[in-house]
Amino acid sequence: MTPSGRRVDEASPRRQLVRAADLVDVLVYVVVLGLAVQFVPSVISESFLVSVITAVLLKIVLELVVAAKNAIMTKIRSAEARGVRAAAAAGLVLLSGASKFAVLWLTDVVLGGAVHLGGFIEVTLLIVVLMLARYAIRAIVR
Repeated sequence: MTPSGRRVDEASPRRQLVRAADLVDVLVYVVVLGLAVQFVPSVISESFLVSVITAVLLKIVLELVVAAKNAIMTKIRSAEARGVRAAAAAGLVLLSGASKFAVLWLTDVVLGGAVHLGGFIEVTLLIVVLMLARYAIRAIVR
């Protein structure tokens, strides 16, 4: 019991900084990244710690991309004018390409030469596999 009379194990009203689903995502990303390092010659990571940091960076970037994609999809669904829909669709295409370059740039800035995720094609395939693995694990957990 705390001095205020609350039990210690009661959930606080503050929002959790890291949810269990986020930790599971990072674990899945580490496994997928480790498999990519093992089987794709152009994907290189110097150590396990670098792989974990890369997985966290990928989690952050992919969460931002998914949020942006959802916002664009909402705009497309709610737009009545064709021009707005076309612009939003163009933004979606631009986002899908730009997200890969964002991953490459961010890993280079943060980790430098300690990790190499390959080129645009390898990063695209890596992100697709990461997202599929994420959704598969979440479906299994549910």
